[in-house]
Amino acid sequence: MTTLQKQARALGDPTRYRIFRFIADAAEPVGVAALTDHVGLNHNAVRQHLAKLVNADLVTEEPAAPTGRGRPRLQYALHPAAESRWGVAGPYERLSLWLTEMVRTGTTAVEVGRRVGRRRRLGTGATGDSISTLVDQMARHGFDPVVDTVDDGADITLRHCPFASVALADPDTVCEIHLGMAYGIAESIDGLTIDELEPHDPRRAHCRLRCHVEPAATGD
Repeated sequence: MTTLQKQARALGDPTRYRIFRFIADAAEPVGVAALTDHVGLNHNAVRQHLAKLVNADLVTEEPAAPTGRGRPRLQYALHPAAESRWGVAGPYERLSLWLTEMVRTGTTAVEVGRRVGRRRRLGTGATGDSISTLVDQMARHGFDPVVDTVDDGADITLRHCPFASVALADPDTVCEIHLGMAYGIAESIDGLTIDELEPHDPRRAHCRLRCHVEPAATGD
C-alpha cells in the first residue's frame, strides 16, 4: 500500500479526520487532553486514532518539553510530508511561503530557514542526546536523516530532499534554507553547533549535514 493510500484510508474515518483537522489547524502541537475535549472521546480511543494518523505519516508524535517529574506528555503536529490534497499546506506550499517571505522582506534564505527551524521549539536545554534530537527534528521536516559517524559530533546524511524539483532549478537558495533550518533547530539544543551542509544532486539527495557537540563546561 502506498503512503497516499494509507493516508486516504486513515482519513476515511470521520472522527479521525476531525482529529487530523484540529491538529492541522492548531498554532502549536496538540496534546491528547485537548483532542479528547474536541471530539468527546476518552483518551484510549483518541490514542488509537492518533496511532493510525502517525502510521500514515499525517501527524508526528513527540514528547513535550519536561515540566517536572514523570514522563513528558506526548504532543502531535502536522507531518511535514502531509499532502496538500488533504486540505493542508504541503511541502511545496510551505516553500512558496518561505520564498515569498524572502522577496517581501529581503531576508536571506539562511535566515528564513532559521526562523522555520525555531518554530518547533524544544525548550531551552533540550534533554537527551543532542545529535539524536537534531536528527529527529530534521526527520520531522521530511529529510529522512541517518547518522553515519559519531565522535564528538556527527556526519548526517539527508536521504530525501523535500523540495527536490525546486532545488534542481535553484540549489543555492533551497540548500541555504535547509542549512538555516538546522541552525534554528540547534539553537534549542545545548552545546550543539552546525558546521556545514555539503549539498549533493537533489535527485539523489544524500546531502551531508555536519555538526559537533561542544564539551560541557567544567568548574575549576
